Amino acid sequence: MEHQELRAGIVHTAQEMTRVGINQGTAGNISVRIEDGLLITPSSLPYDRMVPEDIVEMKFDGSWEGRRPSSEWRFHRDILAHRPDVDVVLHCHSIYAATLACKFLEIPAFHYMVGIAGGANIRCSDYATYGTQALSDTALVALEDRMACLLGQHGQIALGKTLEGALAMAVEVETTAQMYYQVLTLGEPNIIDDEEMARVIEQMRRMSYGQAPND
Repeated sequence: MEHQELRAGIVHTAQEMTRVGINQGTAGNISVRIEDGLLITPSSLPYDRMVPEDIVEMKFDGSWEGRRPSSEWRFHRDILAHRPDVDVVLHCHSIYAATLACKFLEIPAFHYMVGIAGGANIRCSDYATYGTQALSDTALVALEDRMACLLGQHGQIALGKTLEGALAMAVEVETTAQMYYQVLTLGEPNIIDDEEMARVIEQMRRMSYGQAPND
């Protein structure tokens, strides 16, 4: 079977999502770009039972081999097709990100770490039924020029060049969501202005701040 190292990496990362507390049960999914398509986690298989041979190979036309792919394969395919700058898509239902998403709250620049996703906010998409093309379409809008977004009444998507990088991004989004949730209990947050956030983002870019070693 081809891509054994990538398959093993996907399984490891899926299990790490549970270990670090950003996912539960069989929720969430991961994909990695390969030539002419992607590898993606299968549908409805607990991560603690998953092995590399369970990972599904898909083409960009939506065809696949082996197990049935994650129900969210459409946004994985479409993000990879539209974003040549990323090779990994990670989706999870982390608690604080999902909480904000249930109120359709974007995360503004209340803290400089919001810039790690590539802009002065982390957007929240509109709601659409899971597994549909409509969800993929609204996710693409929320991810424009960003490495992460919240999905309305759903969860979060984090992107990366590597599995390690996408997981690190998802953890940062969840941490930032938790901080924002807690700040909101104290009142209206102070927002860093766009000029300073532009400096922050450029500094992050130059220092590879918050990225995995090989990302």
